Amino acid sequence: MDTIAAIATAPGAAAVGIVRISGDETLRVLGALFAPANGSSSASLPPRRMCYGAVRDAQGRVIDHALAVWFSAEHSYTGEVSAEVHCHGSPVVLDEVLRAAFAAGARLARAGEFTQRAFLSGRMDLTEAEAVMDLIDAETAEAARNAAAQVDGALKRLAERAYVALLDIASRFYAVVDYPDEDIEDLTRADMERTLAEVERTLTDLLATYDRGRIVKSGAATAIVGAPNAGKSSLLNRLVGYERAIVTDVAGTTRDTVEEKAVVGGVLLRLIDTAGVRETDDTVERLGVERSRRAIEQADLILALFDGTKPLDASSRETLRLVRASGRPWIFVETKKDLTGDAPSIAPTGSDAPPHVALSSVTGEGFDSLARTVAAIFPTPPTHGGTLLTNARQADAAGRALTAVRAALAALCEGVTPDAVLTEAESAAHALGELTGRTAREDMVQRIFERFCVGK
Repeated sequence: MDTIAAIATAPGAAAVGIVRISGDETLRVLGALFAPANGSSSASLPPRRMCYGAVRDAQGRVIDHALAVWFSAEHSYTGEVSAEVHCHGSPVVLDEVLRAAFAAGARLARAGEFTQRAFLSGRMDLTEAEAVMDLIDAETAEAARNAAAQVDGALKRLAERAYVALLDIASRFYAVVDYPDEDIEDLTRADMERTLAEVERTLTDLLATYDRGRIVKSGAATAIVGAPNAGKSSLLNRLVGYERAIVTDVAGTTRDTVEEKAVVGGVLLRLIDTAGVRETDDTVERLGVERSRRAIEQADLILALFDGTKPLDASSRETLRLVRASGRPWIFVETKKDLTGDAPSIAPTGSDAPPHVALSSVTGEGFDSLARTVAAIFPTPPTHGGTLLTNARQADAAGRALTAVRAALAALCEGVTPDAVLTEAESAAHALGELTGRTAREDMVQRIFERFCVGK
């Protein structure tokens, strides 16, 4: 393979920056641009040991004084000989080091090419590769922990156990058919049923993690709804920490949805500030209200805001009706607590009453209560151990595997010929192979790595 190079650290000035190199010619490229301070050659450096020296350009001019290290194929990230140059984090310095690597014969790595090479060399499977990007993109501690466990192979191990069980059914069947004279113990109907039932339970539990995994990775779509001037934009601004939305005393200021992210109660929320729900003759505002209705229907969580300084009016009652009809989790948020004092709450009561929070976006009172309420709606699973499905590709593969396993069990119960059961078991194994990358198509693999950053 070509020898590739790229800047592996984030853009912008920093104390330290890293240029990564990988491929068959890594040591030659490193030797051309890095000279150890002790006078030895780069080729004589021991692997996995940092060495101090000078980085030079193609004309021999010193670019920086830096540290360099190389890794043998057996101990590298990519599964091939690789190296890193750790220099000062000036973008200019890093660009010059990269140019020196190009002058020595390396080419610029494509997005995700280092991790793609790790996958192709067998250093990791697709779930581990995807978790690398999830770890880079993690916006909460839970997301980072789940991704780190998947990089370590937690999801792979679970999928592999199911895959091997299905493969055992298929291989035993073929062995008996192909070698009828050999003394090979056939799988009994009870054996197959027990194995398939165990795989079904595993896949059912795995697929059930997708909703949580999606929220952990991408955040819960959270619609902030209410009548005009209920305090929706003020709440958004307080949660994100700056003036993201315009706040005025004029009703109908928000004409469109405004979206931002914030971590509340340890949960990543994709906040959607919506237009106030009310009847209006203004064409633009009416379109905004319609988008508010759609946001309610599509939300993972609804923060329904009601002005605590006045009784529920027609717009507030319409908000209540829409939120209740949506069937989505929601919180009754009573706003302007700094102005209501000890006035009676306007929140609904009774056995079907939603969680209630009274707060002030001016003073910050009640925001701790909001955080606890959100955390209670999205509790952290006690022991998922890095086996949350976090993207649609994984969920689709697990879903197809589960469907095939259930079809195999149904065929077994109906007493059809063993080859029908075998066909479904093989389909399930193939789908699990797509999950981990065993049977992944080249175009699918390419799409996965295209979303990576250059240098990873």
